[in-house]
Order: sequence, then C-alpha cells, then structure tokens
Amino acid sequence: MMVRTRFAPSPTGYLHIGGARTALFSWAYARKHGGKFILRIEDTDLERSTQQSIQAILDGMAWLGLDYDEGPFYQMQRLARYHEIAEQLLQNNQAYYCYATKEELEEMREQQLAAGLKPRYDGRWRDSKQTPPAGIKPVLRFKNPLDGYVTFNDQIKGKITVANSELDDLVLLRGDGVPTYNFSVVIDDLDMNITHVIRGDDHVNNTPRQINILKALGATLPEYAHVPMILGANGERLSKRHGAVSVMQYHEDGYLPEALLNYLARLGWSHGDEEIFSRDQLVEWFDLSAISRSPAKFNPEKLHWINQQYLKTADNTRLAELVTPFLAKDNCLTDGGPDLTQVVDLLKERVNTIEELADAAVYFYRPLEPDDELKAQHFTAETKPIMTGLLERFRHIEWTREVIHQEIKTAAKEHDVKLPKIAMPLRVMVTGEVHTPSIDAVLALLGREETLARMNSHLGSFPG
Repeated sequence: MMVRTRFAPSPTGYLHIGGARTALFSWAYARKHGGKFILRIEDTDLERSTQQSIQAILDGMAWLGLDYDEGPFYQMQRLARYHEIAEQLLQNNQAYYCYATKEELEEMREQQLAAGLKPRYDGRWRDSKQTPPAGIKPVLRFKNPLDGYVTFNDQIKGKITVANSELDDLVLLRGDGVPTYNFSVVIDDLDMNITHVIRGDDHVNNTPRQINILKALGATLPEYAHVPMILGANGERLSKRHGAVSVMQYHEDGYLPEALLNYLARLGWSHGDEEIFSRDQLVEWFDLSAISRSPAKFNPEKLHWINQQYLKTADNTRLAELVTPFLAKDNCLTDGGPDLTQVVDLLKERVNTIEELADAAVYFYRPLEPDDELKAQHFTAETKPIMTGLLERFRHIEWTREVIHQEIKTAAKEHDVKLPKIAMPLRVMVTGEVHTPSIDAVLALLGREETLARMNSHLGSFPG
C-alpha cells in the first residue's frame, strides 16, 4: 500500500503556524514512507473563501518548500461528484431530505436547552411520510446509525470510542446544493485514496461522523492522527501577539524558511534531544508516535534562537541577496560601499533575523549620526588628541585589520589608556553606535577613505 497524505486548508485566511505544522507533518510522513502528498483547497465556504487566501496558502507552502505531488484540487470544481454520491446515499435509504426551517430548528434547539438536553437535530424528517412543504429548499441529511459505537485508533491519541446516540443526522448538502465540510472531505479522501489523515485535533469530533459515512459507502477507512493544538507562550489560545500570524509574515520579518520549518517540527514532535536538523533528517526520523499528546507552546525566543543558528551557517551570497530588499526598504543603497557578502559575514553571528542583519549593516553604507548622549559620553577633551593622532596614523598605514588593530594598541600605549578608551569613541565616530563587531574589522571593511571622512567630520564635536 502506498502512503498517501493530504493537506486540506480552507482559503478563508492566510496559512498560519498551526496549518503549516499540520502540512509539514503530513508532508514528512509521506516523504518518510516514499508516498504521495496531496494539496486540496476546501473552498466550499463561499462567503469567506477568497482567491487572495488561496494565493497566501500557495505562497506559504512554496516558501517553506513543502512540495506536493498532486493538486491543488478545489472542492468547488467537484460539485458533480458530491451530488453523485449524495444521490447514491439517497437511493440506498442512507440519506433523506429535511424540510425543517431555520426557525423550526432554532425553536427545537431552545426547547432542548431548556430541558437540559444537548442540542442536536431530532430526526423529524428521517422517516417522515409528510408531504414536503412548498417553497422550501431542503437539505440532505445522512442517516446516522441509531445505536452502536464508532471506534477508531488514533495514531496520536490512542483508542477513541463514541456512541452513535451522541451523533445526529448531519447535513450532507445544503439547500443551495453546496456540500458541508464533513461530506465533501469524506468523498475527497475516498476518491484521492488517502491512507493517513493527519490534521488538527479540533477535528476529532468530526471523525466518527466521517467514519460512518465511509462505512455507508463501503469504503476502507484511512488511519487518523489528530495533532494537538499550538498554544501561546502564556498557555492560552494562540493569538496574533503570540505567533498566530501568516507564515509569510515570518518571511517579511526576516526568518529563514528552513529555520521556521525546523522550529515547526519541534512544536510537539521530537527526536531525542535534537534541536537543529535538516529537512532530510526530519524525513528520516519522522514518526507519528513521537508526536506529543499535549498541546505545544509557541516560544518566539526559541524560534529566534533557531533562526540565529541557521543564519550563522548560511551562505553569505544567499544572505546578501536576502538582506538587499530590507536595505532598499530603508533607502539604503549598497553601491559604492563594501562588498555586502563580507558585511553579512561579519555581522551574521550577532543577529537573529535578516531584518536585524539589515539594520546592523546600514552604517557600512551611510553615516549614522550618534545621539547627544553618546557624544557627551565619548567625545571628550581627553580623547580628542588621541583621535586626532589616530586620524593621522590611519592616513599612511597598510589598510588591513591586523595593522589597524596594532595602530590602536600603539595609540593606547602611548597615551597610557586602556584599549576601550580609544575603541569606543572611535566606534561612535565611525558607526554612530556602541555595539558593533570588533572595530578593527569594521574599519578594514569600511575602507580608509570613508573611515577618515567620518572621523574628520566628528572631530569638531569634541570639546577643547
């Protein structure tokens, strides 16, 4: 049997962290077993489904590198197939038309609640001999078994049993002929030969209903694996403040796709104590039994750390290409400045994201004016002669990191001051900041002429 998994998002919003992790687990399971991974767009919610959301899903999948073998399939293009199966169920007395109005159903619900009962459809049209009322578009309901149990072995949660008496006759087709989620998903999984349904555990309650429809059709049941939800770091439902944003927002914020993929894999799944691993390693190690039964907590700091690990080892040419749009957004042009690949090589171990890398690189391409507090702290009468002398030394030396470092050490010795006493004001003069890589490395990359120009422009700010 070939393993066939699917990711079936509804295009009613962006691809978020929870959906991306579900897609990743389904993708990894298919790849692990040499199977097929199918993408299906469940677009039957006509009011909320949008082309923009579809594109956001496709973009997110592409950025993360979650390649699919078949699809994308669209449910609204399969209406004829749903109607065909609905007619089959109707002819086999496994479904029936229900003419209950919205008002009748609401009254029924209120009466059940008043009686302390669980609200559920009471089957009033199940075996009715009434003449259908005129002017009402009926829904088609499934004849759920009245007794017995539905039992399935969830690959994550274990054995689950639900009494059929807890399930009512769910709607298969709405009055407008559009299928409900529980009907269309069953037919799709059946037609696409899905062997493993890996999805969020918010669907656990749907599974017994879907199993009963599959049994009515004489179908082989897939394996089910319901992945626990992702909570915010505060233990509450994931909110936008705690990571519930579009996957592409992480792209815009400067995360590497392989880092986000690595982090998503570790949200509720583990392989020993491994924290950093490649896609190939994930595929090799992945197993449904290693998914935790407990909800995972989204930790932005952990994602930062993982992204930093990937940045440290990333190819400098690639990083330069990724950082360029961020610099351009800041109106920072790199023409005529230092080689950007060398700049990112110097800075990448000090940042968590591409965006931070761009922010850190700006002073290499345009002077940054230090604030008054930094000037007051570091531009002093005591250090002015040291900086003046250093400026003259820099005019004639070989412009290498080693020689620059030696000149700074010599100046410190001659003036009998510690190295930071020179390095800090020099750093503020040249970069406008106090937190940079080693100043000799910065100056070597910045170049002699730019360094001298920046030093000279600030000497007038020193008192004395």
